[in-house]
Amino acid sequence: MPVWRVRDVHDDDLDEVVRIWEQSRTTGSEPVYGLAEVLGALHGDGVGVVAVVGEAVVGAAVMRLGGDRGWLVLFALASDWRGRGLGSALLTELEKRVAARGVRRLSALLPEGETGAQAFQNCGYQTRELAYFERVVPMEPLESERLEGLGGRVLAHGLWAALAGMEHEKELIERRIVLPLSDPGLAERYGVLPPQAVVLFGPPGTGKTTFAKAIASRLAWPFVEVFPSRLAASAGGLAPALRDTFHEIGELENVVVFIDEVEEIAGRRGDKPPSPLQGVTNELLKLIPAFREREGRLLVCATNFVRALDPAFLRHGRFDYVIPVGAPDAVARRAIWQRYIPAGVREHIDLAALVEATDLFTPADIEFAARKASQRALEHAVYGPLDDDNGRKGPTTEDYLDAVGETRPTLTATMVEEFNEDIATIARL
Repeated sequence: MPVWRVRDVHDDDLDEVVRIWEQSRTTGSEPVYGLAEVLGALHGDGVGVVAVVGEAVVGAAVMRLGGDRGWLVLFALASDWRGRGLGSALLTELEKRVAARGVRRLSALLPEGETGAQAFQNCGYQTRELAYFERVVPMEPLESERLEGLGGRVLAHGLWAALAGMEHEKELIERRIVLPLSDPGLAERYGVLPPQAVVLFGPPGTGKTTFAKAIASRLAWPFVEVFPSRLAASAGGLAPALRDTFHEIGELENVVVFIDEVEEIAGRRGDKPPSPLQGVTNELLKLIPAFREREGRLLVCATNFVRALDPAFLRHGRFDYVIPVGAPDAVARRAIWQRYIPAGVREHIDLAALVEATDLFTPADIEFAARKASQRALEHAVYGPLDDDNGRKGPTTEDYLDAVGETRPTLTATMVEEFNEDIATIARL
């Protein structure tokens, strides 16, 4: 005779049910149904049973009902009670209860390899070859209103994958920032605290803003950019406006907050007389620790002049990482060129010549030169003399090289040298 008994779930069981549910997730995959859906089933038109040994809960199953179908939204077994028939007993008792309510079709969705597969097979459940699609709407209506009031938005998916080149920076940010934030459970298992504030520094035009937006897209978190110049126009002054903005941001569940050219409000203090912005710097220094008190948020500050920042601003405890974003190397420049050269003419373009000619070009510089060459080729095709074969072709290597020669690069050798010095003395990776 089994040593357990199966009964209806009670409200007093919920803490134990959640504990066992967490314990039973053997694959590390996110469950198909969340806790809110489980509680909704229990408090609505659903049925739940638990297996108990004495007073201890060792297993649970919850089903949500709709018409003649029941969907299993929770199935959990204590780790030391698996393989003893407990799962089959839970499913059998659950089936008895839902059958009495006219339910004839029972369905369950489990991540592959998750706890309970054998119990379902033992109870006559059959697997079906189906394509399961899911999309989580990122925000509740109230949060959407708050986000709109802050001038924020949910960015399109795919911005991370669309970043051409800059693979070194992408890999570093993926590992240090995205990985622990996207899987906090895994991070906790290894003793890693997900970052909550980072600084991106580097010369102008190297893609710091693009990286910040791509991080938000990669995490599927709302993106809010704080513009100090706009806050300065508020009636109460910049420091109070900054404080109020961060208070409103604190009402969002998840968010990436971005401050560009942060040196404008976090520059070195100590001027005599004190700078009018010193109070703003002090306010920001107080806001960052408060911002870090809650999970699910990331502050990204970008600067072109990292050495101009106040030393207290960059110290440990405020920012987890200080990451350099420099000029693209040859591999990155090649990838960026490929992004902007039309596919139909790409095979006829001497990419090596373009890469060599754009040594000090930022991604923005390359984009400008590529678009300039394309525009010039288009105008020549429409308004210039026809080619010998009477066809209208895309840009040529010469078109691109001419555009490069007419484009003033953002970077200089001196700027690159200073950037490398900042990496050695300020970067924190």
